[in-house]
Amino acid sequence: MAITIGQKAPEFNLPDSDKNMVALSSLKGKNVLLLFFPAAFTGVCTKEMCQTRDELSFYNNMNAQVFGISVDLPFSLAKFKADQNLNFALLSDFNKEAIKAYSCEIENWIAGLKGVAQRASFVIDKEGMVQFAEVLANAGEYPNFDEIKKTLERLN
Repeated sequence: MAITIGQKAPEFNLPDSDKNMVALSSLKGKNVLLLFFPAAFTGVCTKEMCQTRDELSFYNNMNAQVFGISVDLPFSLAKFKADQNLNFALLSDFNKEAIKAYSCEIENWIAGLKGVAQRASFVIDKEGMVQFAEVLANAGEYPNFDEIKKTLERLN
């Protein structure tokens, strides 16, 4: 079932690239931006994460905690984060619990690979309610960062 604006965001508890567990419920009182992406080290995903890195001061000024989420292992995400000098947390959804909860799983990706994240973005407000939701059908498309930013500005 698709995530809709105004609903309570599904809980998750995922390891970051340093193997520390991050639970959505621990972020209450902050706005949260979740950026689901198919795979580390791929073209559009790298571009998206680097743009987010370069614009992190905007998100910080909006009291927003940013997370990139993929099904990559924490070890791969740590290498990706280091190689791209990413300044925000990457979370591993290796068990595919979050991509299923947020209805953004690609069942059949490239080369017969199954079960990666669709490119999707969600803004969750300080009370844990979804304020922006976008799941892209084509992994080559880019999130609507203008609408994400407008949503965060409205929340502040």
